[in-house]
Amino acid sequence: MESEIFSGKYCNSLTLYSRYATREVNIGNVPLGGSNPIRIQSMTTADTMNTLATVEQSVRIIEAGADYVRITAPSINEANNLQNIKDGLRSRGYITPLIADIHFTPNAAETAAKIVEKVRINPGNYADRKKFNLIEYTESDYNSELERIRSKFVPLIKICKEYGTAMRIGTNHGSLSDRIMSRFGDTPLGMVESALEFVRICREFNYHEIVLSMKASNPKVMVEAYRLLINKMEEEGLNYPLHLGVTEAGEGEDGRIKSAVGIGTLLEDGIGDTVRVSLTEEPEFEIPVARNLVNRYSVLRKAHKLIPEIILNPVDPFDFKRRETHETGKSGGNNVPSVIVSADRKIYESHEGLKSLGYYYSESLDKWNIGDAASDFLYLGSKDLDYNLPGTLGKIFDFEFWKMLDTKEDSYPLFSPDEYKQSDIYSGKINFLSVTIDDISDDLLMIIKNDLKCVLILNSYNEHAMAEMRRVFIELINSEIKCPVFIRRFYERKLNIDNEILLLSASADTGGLFLDGLGDGLWIDSESSDPKILNSISFGILQATRTRISRTEYISCPSCGRTLFDLQETTASIRKRTDHLKGLKIAIMGCIVNGPGEMADADYGYVGSGFGKITLYKGREVVKKNIDAEIAVDELIELIRQNNDWTDPGV
Repeated sequence: MESEIFSGKYCNSLTLYSRYATREVNIGNVPLGGSNPIRIQSMTTADTMNTLATVEQSVRIIEAGADYVRITAPSINEANNLQNIKDGLRSRGYITPLIADIHFTPNAAETAAKIVEKVRINPGNYADRKKFNLIEYTESDYNSELERIRSKFVPLIKICKEYGTAMRIGTNHGSLSDRIMSRFGDTPLGMVESALEFVRICREFNYHEIVLSMKASNPKVMVEAYRLLINKMEEEGLNYPLHLGVTEAGEGEDGRIKSAVGIGTLLEDGIGDTVRVSLTEEPEFEIPVARNLVNRYSVLRKAHKLIPEIILNPVDPFDFKRRETHETGKSGGNNVPSVIVSADRKIYESHEGLKSLGYYYSESLDKWNIGDAASDFLYLGSKDLDYNLPGTLGKIFDFEFWKMLDTKEDSYPLFSPDEYKQSDIYSGKINFLSVTIDDISDDLLMIIKNDLKCVLILNSYNEHAMAEMRRVFIELINSEIKCPVFIRRFYERKLNIDNEILLLSASADTGGLFLDGLGDGLWIDSESSDPKILNSISFGILQATRTRISRTEYISCPSCGRTLFDLQETTASIRKRTDHLKGLKIAIMGCIVNGPGEMADADYGYVGSGFGKITLYKGREVVKKNIDAEIAVDELIELIRQNNDWTDPGV
């Protein structure tokens, strides 16, 4: 352990990759935590009462590489049928541990705990039903509520002890009880206390086969909650293993980026014992995504190049605050983070290539149309274009080429440290300076500090890149240097990196820095990917970290046995109708388990309330109940119109 001083412990080290030590919990034949590998899991989406369909889907999940399979049991009937599902799997030779997912119904949990290897309960609704009532509790009233919860929870603990069943106490940001909300608010601390109340009851009965989770659809909230949970466990001498996930992450690229930002930020600091990537897709598709994320933290990561220790860390890990910087051009200060993309052959050939960066040229009107996710700077190296760019897109050249340009309007130099120190010519607007941690020296810092036109391009080639770049940011803060900093990650062709691994790696390497308020720009680079992909990933990371909103955000849960409509088809339909509504957050929930609560992080909600029936929300408020599913999307659009949040596509 290093001699780091930071605002509360939540990991072993900020610079040396090291798994946070947790106790081992037995889950069937696949133990979790301790020195065991990071486990992977997914959840079935079939109706739990359909034994054959659930068995078949479980087999696909297992054969995709899952260590555990989770199955919803919303009532006593589904809980009883877990035995038939388990028997069906065991008869076919599959011994993978099963997990029952329980909400609202203690009797279902008690039944399931006698059948499967682990039960998951949600402390926000296991003994409570959320009514969004804010009540002023006296200490006596609050303790009475805890005693009521205790009486409902203790029977499950006793059954789990008797049958050797493990338990996940899984808090969801969207389903905190009214009691927790009244005392702690809609906060990460409320999430942590919600779980620890149940943990303390377990400890009264010497029951420790516990796994904890702190899920949220907002990665910033999720990361803060897990860090705070570890900090609180340290205070109480606890070390239960952690299940990581971003709930309702969504589908496709957005869902993968959002998951990788949240889960990856924690994995970077050695936090996490099991992972579930929640995608609005078939559950077996979640497994390779989770596996690719987890594989980043293998033998290679443990042998990473050493990073100088941190003596004083000014960054509060439990409270997001953007690093203070001065404004240089359109970077730093109060500006949203900028995006740099490197040009490819198509961009050099004609302006048609700029479509990949969100710029569309109209020949007839002789003007540029600029998309919401249009990059801010184009890196051209040592070759200029033979056509003019839109005024919002700046050109970056290597310094030796830039200084020879006849006109330097909207063109900026990229210096090496030696060029920056020795040059007698600089841009009067922005001077980009490319550095790594090895370039940081007292004399360079002094020059940077006095140059209000300097913008750092921070590179890392360390296997443990996020920690190395964080180390540089901390050095800058402690030296009171306020120049903007762009985070750059370059992924070499020789790594044979495909687009999904690139997306996951870039999100995990850089997302945590933005979540901690570090970074004024992003430059994802790869020899094997085209600018369109790199631009999309960059804006996706900024969207997921809530630092630059450039598209509609969909908070969409993965399907499960509770889902009351075709979630994938409906999500695609809503996205098709609304994806031009920049900055709007729309939650699409299959059922009421987390639906109403997740409205807290969404502008509008589309929630299954019965078979073929939809309830619409504006924020947390129910607006229309039990609409026929056939007209529900149209009704959602009309609701958005009525609240003046609608614009026609192309306007």
